[in-house]
Amino acid sequence: MNQAGFIEKRIAHWNAVADKWGKREGLGKYYHRRVLKIHQFLVPPGMKILELGCGFGGLLAGLKPAKGIGVDFSAGMIAQARSRHPDLTFICADASDLELHETFDIIVLSDLINDLWDVQKVLAIVSRHAAPGTRIILNFYSRLWEMPLRLAQKLRLTKPTLMQNWLTPEDVLNLMNLADFEHIRHWTEFLLPVQIPLLSFIANRFLAKLWPFNWLALSHFMVARIKPGKKEGEQKRSVSIIVPARNEAGNIKEIFARTPEMGKWTELVFVEGHSRDDTHAAIQREIELHPQRRCQLLLQAGSGKGDAVRLGFEHASGDIFMILDADLTVPPEDLPRFYQALTSGQGELINSVRLVYPMEKQAMRYLNFLGNKFFSLAFSMLLGQPIKDTLCGTKVLSRENYLQIKKNRAYFGDFDPFGDFDLIFGAAKFNLKIIDLPIRYRERVYGQTNIQRWKHGWLLLKMVAVAASRIKFI
Repeated sequence: MNQAGFIEKRIAHWNAVADKWGKREGLGKYYHRRVLKIHQFLVPPGMKILELGCGFGGLLAGLKPAKGIGVDFSAGMIAQARSRHPDLTFICADASDLELHETFDIIVLSDLINDLWDVQKVLAIVSRHAAPGTRIILNFYSRLWEMPLRLAQKLRLTKPTLMQNWLTPEDVLNLMNLADFEHIRHWTEFLLPVQIPLLSFIANRFLAKLWPFNWLALSHFMVARIKPGKKEGEQKRSVSIIVPARNEAGNIKEIFARTPEMGKWTELVFVEGHSRDDTHAAIQREIELHPQRRCQLLLQAGSGKGDAVRLGFEHASGDIFMILDADLTVPPEDLPRFYQALTSGQGELINSVRLVYPMEKQAMRYLNFLGNKFFSLAFSMLLGQPIKDTLCGTKVLSRENYLQIKKNRAYFGDFDPFGDFDLIFGAAKFNLKIIDLPIRYRERVYGQTNIQRWKHGWLLLKMVAVAASRIKFI
């Protein structure tokens, strides 16, 4: 069978399905509701969304887009989608020949690639509708479920399908690479795609995402983005460096001396937090001695580094936000490397890592080191992206991505006294590409650490629970 015959046969099949199953969901009702819930977690309301293979349009409508376009080659499906969701746009077209001359925030291919003649060609079409910030969300069936799905269709318990592409995750990753995409996350869903009280809840919310049960799951989910282009970093951008400073008077002079200028311009935003030494006066003195530098000095009303960082972000005026701890355990001279990693498009949250290179003798106590290793493994598993070091203070992201995290902060609540997890969790929630950047962690030369090992260790355990309940097991 050639491509034209393949597509013609499928159009006839899905038109017949639209006629017979338009008002009937069968056992698929539970499955489709959970697929919608997963996508609603991944996609905030108010986005510009394109869905290929939209069917009756229920998934697209459930995502509450500011602008939503659904595409399907079944005229029967499209007619019903337009009737059910008149506020959205539905186009009857073959995804492999689509050209809309616009880009989207989100592109969804839900249970589509199993049914395509040429997956690579459709992914190439997707890439033409994707901007650097676009997220592509795919879900597709595991081949282990080929026989159970055929049986369910023969028993008329679910919509019938024609011969499918049974692609492995490795196949899909390779095809995405050929179409100039890189994947951000991959995970599994559904051990029981039908509703059985309590059992389905446990199996699908928890077990389907844990080894060894995930090998038996029905669906693979992937989130991807277009690979960063060479021109990504050509335009210079302004930089705001947030410096939380509490009892750091002896380090202020070094911060001014060692922090480089980057991009169009660089500003230092100091947030002084109830110091017992003369940190505030030291900052004022250095600002007066360096009139050529852009500087702000803010007084913290609240407490904790997280509160100081958020205050600094609120007043920062740059395109790029950086955090630099005033203890200088992360050398300011390394900040241009963070700037390059962000502006080149390699990552969207650049996270500093202390656990690669050897540390100076007193840079980190041994128990703190073990705790950081444990939490890095826990959070990597829970967030779906490798996070080698969660508490190294320097993190870098764009203003627009920070504002997205801030806008949706209520999803997690005000839980983070450090400021690190507010950004890491928010970045993971919105599928930003997180990149670890190794640095050489230096010994503090002035003052004492503000970290309280046991108190803050207990808070980190609470954050593990937050990540598990709000990101991993939804």
